[in-house]
Amino acid sequence: MKKYFLSIFFAGLGAISVSAQKSIDQKVTDLMAKMTLEEKIGQLNQYNDDITATGPVTKDADKAGQVRAGKLGSILNAVGVKNTRNWQDQAMQSRLKIPLLFGQDVIHGFRTTFPIPLGETATWDMNLIEKSARIAATEASAYGIHWTFAPMVDIGRDPRWGRVMEGAGEDTYLGSLVAKARVKGFQGNGLGNLDAVMACTKHFAAYGAAVGGRDYNAVDMSLRQLNETYLPPYKATVEAGVATFMNSFNDINGIPATGNKYIQRDLLKGSWGFKGFVVSDWGSIGEMIPHGFAKDNKDAALKAIIAGSDMDMESRSYINHLADLVKEGKVDIKFIDDAVRRILTKKFELGLFDDPYRFCNEKREKEQTNNLEHRKFAREIGAKSIVLLKNQTQLLPLSRTTKKVVIIGPFAKATVDNHGFWSIAFPDDNQRIITQFDGIKSQLDKNSELLYAKGCNVNDKDTSMFAEAVETAQKADVVIMTLGEGHAMSGEAKSRSNIHFSGVQEDLLKEIAKTGKPIVLLINAGRPLVFDWASENIPTIVYTWWLGTEAGNSIADVIFGKVNPGGKLPMTFPRAEGQIPIYYNHYNTGRPAKNNTDRNYVSAYIDLDNDPAYPFGFGLSYTTFKYSDFNVSSTHLKGNQTLDINVNVTNSGKYDGDEVVQLYIRDLVGKVVRPVKELKGFQKLYLKKGETKTVNFKLTPEDLKFYDEDLNYDWESGEFDIMVGTSSAEVQTKRINWEK
Repeated sequence: MKKYFLSIFFAGLGAISVSAQKSIDQKVTDLMAKMTLEEKIGQLNQYNDDITATGPVTKDADKAGQVRAGKLGSILNAVGVKNTRNWQDQAMQSRLKIPLLFGQDVIHGFRTTFPIPLGETATWDMNLIEKSARIAATEASAYGIHWTFAPMVDIGRDPRWGRVMEGAGEDTYLGSLVAKARVKGFQGNGLGNLDAVMACTKHFAAYGAAVGGRDYNAVDMSLRQLNETYLPPYKATVEAGVATFMNSFNDINGIPATGNKYIQRDLLKGSWGFKGFVVSDWGSIGEMIPHGFAKDNKDAALKAIIAGSDMDMESRSYINHLADLVKEGKVDIKFIDDAVRRILTKKFELGLFDDPYRFCNEKREKEQTNNLEHRKFAREIGAKSIVLLKNQTQLLPLSRTTKKVVIIGPFAKATVDNHGFWSIAFPDDNQRIITQFDGIKSQLDKNSELLYAKGCNVNDKDTSMFAEAVETAQKADVVIMTLGEGHAMSGEAKSRSNIHFSGVQEDLLKEIAKTGKPIVLLINAGRPLVFDWASENIPTIVYTWWLGTEAGNSIADVIFGKVNPGGKLPMTFPRAEGQIPIYYNHYNTGRPAKNNTDRNYVSAYIDLDNDPAYPFGFGLSYTTFKYSDFNVSSTHLKGNQTLDINVNVTNSGKYDGDEVVQLYIRDLVGKVVRPVKELKGFQKLYLKKGETKTVNFKLTPEDLKFYDEDLNYDWESGEFDIMVGTSSAEVQTKRINWEK
């Protein structure tokens, strides 16, 4: 049957079926020579499937007819082998039989959901992060998907912005490593393999710096800040071979990213040598009209194609206006050809011209419907994403023989909330997702009892369930409170001005605290929340993020000590919204605050400490770690020498566990001011109790480089502080001098 189909396919394709030895570039050239202008523009057009939308839907009378007419190059949100096969059938009826690309937001897992990316980053483990993306690609490709709109690599320093849940947090160095790991995971051994999908770096560029943390808002910053802090993770993915880019909704210094020639054509495709293609975000070409940058869709199409946006997602600007713009001489055909060449190249690399249905295999789809090995890994990475914030009375780990455990809160028996935002919905999610109640119950001793009371809803003022919750808590030996934000409260279009516990959750916590029962507080969220009352009054706090399909088991593994938590925060947690934006690697001022008591005429709030609630890189363990014998190979270096840095780390506690040893530097005097700390390295160690390991870091002048006011990237002689420690706020320091 397959041989029969291929013979028909190649007969229809005619001269496109050239020698296998011919390069993809030549194949693209041959195909483009056969294409009309309208067919070329069709390749630049992407529509939504209309089954599931991830943006404002634009209806079309006959999408299938447009596919048959060669007016569509890609479809997003088409999920499942039968569905993608049906669409590809339509493409095979077009004149040139150019196959469709199927894209999907596979952000943190597909059939098996993993922790949200911000939670995964808390593992500080690139192997785990890469494997998570590898599994997601394996499952998604089995369901007919060619292309994921991930990774999101935006640096996020404002937790009011809901999309911080999609990224790797506030740090450029850490974010760049995570970005590369995720690209490698999605694309595996290379495009053309059946378990690889095209990765898409987004959102280009600087979307995470939206003013006020308000989604889709403007970005206003110096080019030096853009190049030094925000662009490196994007560039890292180009170096990792990412297939595609997506531009961002925001403007950058007054120019919408979609129409920004500097970032797309000059920087990305020019200086960086990116060979893939750029897709707009949903409708962002047309949205340059309300930006005030384009007068209508025709003008938007003109500015976007010249700037370097190759594919139009859902705005219809290209399909409706590009042909006229070319015929009127306003758009040089070379811009159309460049975009088409980039898109067709990826279709050839995926092997879609050899077999348009090669990702439409029902056997593979069935095999990946409930892969138990993938679930096992989800449980592992979920537990390792958890961050222990407080354990003052060593209440954790709990004994499995605790007689009466009570779990209270709106997330105790929740299912889809454990997915978090940007997860793929399936009809059987309620049956597949492990609830926190079930996960904990499964690990309690058979003679123990787990009681439950919901207590309140996530986001309303209803206190009618308080009395039952208090009564149930009074029966407990230990109360587990599970609070936070619903899965649809963090993500795209989910900016929040108030990031405290929503509804009456904090009121419920206060009522349960009055019982005097020991409390383990679990916080479920897609971003850093503000929970100042809990921080001051609850001795045991565990940050669980949103952990995915195996959430209940992952949480139980940590609570009962099957897994010793080793997660570290990838974002700074503020004490109050008034501190935002807050991040560890800030600049000093001419009047730095020396402490939290003397606030007169220094850079401080008169009503709030400058220090965060929890600093970047922070995370506790059930064991303790001691740092000793911190040494540098020299305190005076010259030229291209290498600085060796050594420190001994000892597990001085009662449990085996993980520690993330972090290296920071500070350039004390520069031609432009430098941050008070910059992460330059880290190592994750597993230490048995009583074990000591020596950690070695190496620094070279490359690690000292920065951008000056003229965008020169170099380093300069001077004094540097070398810092090693367990978090950005707890380090040991050595001062060195390094001369050119």
